[in-house]
Amino acid sequence: MARAAVLTQWEPENPTFWQASGQSIAKRNLMISIPCLTLGFVISVLWSVVALNINSAGFNFTKGQLFMLTALPQLSGATLRIFYSFMPARFGGRKWTTFSTALLLIPATWLGFAVQDPSTSYGTLLTIALLCGLGSGNFASSMANIGYFFPAAKKGAANGLNAGFGNLGVSLAQLLIPLAITLPLFGAFGGEAQSFIKEGSEHSIWLQNAGFMWVPLIAIAALAAWFGMNDIAEARSSFGQQAVIFRRKHNWLMCWLYIGTFGSFIGFAGAFALLTKTLFPEVPVMKYAFLGPLIGALIRPVGGIISDKFGGAKVTLGVFVGMALGVLGVLACLPTLGADGQLSGGSWPGFFAMFLVLFTCAGLGNGSTYKMIPTIFSTVCMREVTADGDEAAQKAAHGRGLQESAAAAGFISAIGAYGGFFIPQSFGLSIKSTGGPELALYVFIAFYISCVWMTWHFYAKPKAQLPC
Repeated sequence: MARAAVLTQWEPENPTFWQASGQSIAKRNLMISIPCLTLGFVISVLWSVVALNINSAGFNFTKGQLFMLTALPQLSGATLRIFYSFMPARFGGRKWTTFSTALLLIPATWLGFAVQDPSTSYGTLLTIALLCGLGSGNFASSMANIGYFFPAAKKGAANGLNAGFGNLGVSLAQLLIPLAITLPLFGAFGGEAQSFIKEGSEHSIWLQNAGFMWVPLIAIAALAAWFGMNDIAEARSSFGQQAVIFRRKHNWLMCWLYIGTFGSFIGFAGAFALLTKTLFPEVPVMKYAFLGPLIGALIRPVGGIISDKFGGAKVTLGVFVGMALGVLGVLACLPTLGADGQLSGGSWPGFFAMFLVLFTCAGLGNGSTYKMIPTIFSTVCMREVTADGDEAAQKAAHGRGLQESAAAAGFISAIGAYGGFFIPQSFGLSIKSTGGPELALYVFIAFYISCVWMTWHFYAKPKAQLPC
């Protein structure tokens, strides 16, 4: 196994090598990486569903506390991504994928036990929410690792597939957990049901299933990573070698843009159900909540594929224009708060449709920005080599471009993920201070306009600094 586990020769840009063996190895690693990443996203959004049902299980939390539980995994996950982005190059993609996937067993199991006891403290649940961020952290290391396996011409599609189907974990959790908690999936081994009264009738839920149902799948995925994936010897590098990205201006510019795409995707995914329950309490939101993340995840590979053909900057520019318009549409569909404190008017179908537009644009942008990143860093490194640079210098610059692209992909994903914390918190603060989400939405519009300008000025306009 040791010989197969570590690839000492890896030349994806060599057509002969790619056709002979590289392509099949790369695809195998991608196919194992995807379910590992999917489960990571599942764990990262568990609280977006659990928070809607936890008071029915005997707890008594305020809306502000519930918004915090849904937002906190994204805060810890974004912070973990900063460190995770450098781990595949430090320890090897196969080893780190196995370890980071196995870590998901901790929050999944702990949550399953904790929600069965209404005396569990809010502090304990906050700790579990922080640990759920381990799943979000996995995105940075997964993207950094997969980027090494594919040639430049296929990176957009490969990154789009890995991230897009990984992002499906958000929709999968919001689709399956509401069903699973209505069933005694594990019989006596899973614990007793929690009972509550609704509209005069007694109902039962098994909220612990939200965590327990993923435990066997996580164990299988970790084993698959250990026995089926590979480490690439040439991809190993120290933190110091990767840290050069912090001196690159375009690293920080792309962080800003990725907050606008992925930050919006994961932030809206975490906040949409609770926001809908607040604004349109009569709507059975869990019947619809999974659709936005589903569309955003499935269309991410499309964003990468289109960007491979037309350029990531052009697609990203259109995405941010669409997101600004989408938020304006949401504003037009909101109910109004009367003097009596009651909501009236508004359009739920329009509100839902505009959020689907936002999820679609965010998904496309997730794919297009990840096409931009390797192009940008490879170009920067190659520009540092003089025109008369010899073949060795060109090869060294190409290698630095790959290293920087991988490190930047992970780090940018870390900063972008903070949107998953700030968006739910922004809605919560806006509702608390003004009675509605309008203030937060106006801030989002201003942010998307800044992303439009940045994409155009640096990457999309004629004679841009780094056309990509």
